Amino acid sequence: MSEFVRVAALGELEEDIPQRVEVSGVPVSVVRTEGQVFAVNDICTHANVSLSEGEVEDCQIECWLHGSRFDLRTGKPSGPPASRPVPVYPVKIEGDGPEAAVLVSVTQES
Repeated sequence: MSEFVRVAALGELEEDIPQRVEVSGVPVSVVRTEGQVFAVNDICTHANVSLSEGEVEDCQIECWLHGSRFDLRTGKPSGPPASRPVPVYPVKIEGDGPEAAVLVSVTQES
């Protein structure tokens, strides 16, 4: 069973501005974009740096170091230099309005 952890209130997430959080010891980049909230592993699979320091555009997050871009929905890189996807984590929103809780699970299903 997946364990969801509250990481922020919806109103705390600025549009297209990644926010780094830790969920059960895992670094996660949480992004509010295009009317949805996404969560991906915060470490670039190419250069081992924080993705939350990069920019978001067209539902992709860009690594600030070498420009690798990852789809926030699938984690897949859209081109070099990264060739491996980043893990994508399930997100739930509980409640309404800016105080709604944003929850993320990094627990692997068995």
